[in-house]
Amino acid sequence: MIDRENEQLPLAGRKTEDVPGHWLLARLGKRVLRPGGLDLTRELLLHARLKGQDVVELAPGLGRTAAMIIAARPSSYVGVDEDKDAAAIVDKVVSGHGYCRTANASETGLPEACADVVIGEAMLTMQGTKTKQAIIAEVVRLLRPGGRYAIHELGLQPDDLDEQIDTEIRQALARTIKVNARPLTAASWCELLETHGLVVEWTGTADMALLKPRRNIADEGLLGTARIVRNLLRDAQARKRVLAMRKVFTTHRKSLTGIALVAYKPAARH
Repeated sequence: MIDRENEQLPLAGRKTEDVPGHWLLARLGKRVLRPGGLDLTRELLLHARLKGQDVVELAPGLGRTAAMIIAARPSSYVGVDEDKDAAAIVDKVVSGHGYCRTANASETGLPEACADVVIGEAMLTMQGTKTKQAIIAEVVRLLRPGGRYAIHELGLQPDDLDEQIDTEIRQALARTIKVNARPLTAASWCELLETHGLVVEWTGTADMALLKPRRNIADEGLLGTARIVRNLLRDAQARKRVLAMRKVFTTHRKSLTGIALVAYKPAARH
């Protein structure tokens, strides 16, 4: 059962058992869909240094972070989302301060060297290796020298995590969230960015507590959390899927983490 206010969400017509986990949670009323929660996003944006900057946000989703970016008073804001419904939602959120266009994160259609900061949250994790590489290459193209790439993703720990556990986590996530999520260790996230010539200058982590009551109250507030619980109680199929996701997160709680990184593009050497 979908609330009337959620009828225009991306993939609203998809069956509950098929929709990707993050959009299922959005249907239920969850607005903060980041592995490390709102506090880690705040920390990320602080280190990204947004005031007076030209900012591009990739896959802004429902615009929760976009509103925080606008509040930091950037010079400009452009969102890029391949889902037209999501782009329309974000367009309303940033109205008067920027806009959101419909395009793929690996081919944004934006001019070269147009951004001081590019931000992406909980989106690289959902991509395979080749697509991750293509998106980061596009980010490097968009950034001016000295510009920063700020990401908030799902991480694995420790850096020497057993390969079998890594595989188990990926398979469990694919079964429950219906997306072939590929989280990386902190060392691997850094290596991925550095392969494209970026220099990591800050890293932060937080518990991956996306479905824990305390995190939801902190991120959504009491009323928002109550709305999510109400919707879960009304929708048995959604409840079954959310409980399955929570079981995976609980089973692998020692290996999963929210991770955020800021890396900059060095000036070209002459």
